[in-house]
Amino acid sequence: MARFRGKTIVVKYGGAAMKSKELRSSVINDLVLLSCVGLRPVFVHGGGPEINRWLSRLGIEPRFSPDGLRVTDGPTMEVVEMVLVGHVNKNLVSLINRAGATAVGLCGKDARLLTARPASATPGLGFVGDVSRVDPAVLHAVLEAGQIPVVASVAADEEGQAYNINADTAAGEIAAALGAEKLILLTDVAGILGDRNDAGSLVKEIDLKGIKSMVEEGVVSGGMIPKVRCCIRALAQGVRTASIIDGRVPHSLLLEILTDEGAGTMITG
Repeated sequence: MARFRGKTIVVKYGGAAMKSKELRSSVINDLVLLSCVGLRPVFVHGGGPEINRWLSRLGIEPRFSPDGLRVTDGPTMEVVEMVLVGHVNKNLVSLINRAGATAVGLCGKDARLLTARPASATPGLGFVGDVSRVDPAVLHAVLEAGQIPVVASVAADEEGQAYNINADTAAGEIAAALGAEKLILLTDVAGILGDRNDAGSLVKEIDLKGIKSMVEEGVVSGGMIPKVRCCIRALAQGVRTASIIDGRVPHSLLLEILTDEGAGTMITG
């Protein structure tokens, strides 16, 4: 714990930990505890299931690419922004405030925190974006005030057009811009497996060279690839360690920070 005091950690929140009321409470309480003992957490979130629920209520059919990425046309983008920025973000701010800390809700548009550009690797998805620039000044101000920034992964391009940014990507780029000590991605899996068919083959710790080899050899596949690439990019830009942890485990955030065992896979630079 002592080595993290005064250090910035960026936590990407999503998956089962977002859907279960009990797990959500566990994550929020852990986050507040870490803040109280001197860490400087930044909380980044998406909200896919909530977006789908509201699209259905409005009679808009959610559409996805063969790779599972959301197709975000104009009407869908309006719903994405309303749900992530106006509903999910403010709900998380309220929960953190009730748990005893002071949270500040933001999205990428605020103070030009994130500037977006169309996602070059995935054409045809509409307003799905990559991060072209990060200006962390507003985060520094919030953190210096002893508060917890809660960031929704919506940003605008230079012309003001809104884009849906993958929350893992947003968290990684924010961690790099802040020079964070640690990036933590909460997921619905135990971590990175040495053998995807063997739940007991969890890789507890691996360096950049090792994880790149696992990707090249096809050991890491499917939805884990963008998460791993996000970690690799963050580490290459100066983040000390990046962890992919099991958000289904109660208090996984505390376990990752406080114990040698951790709660998933830690990738080191």
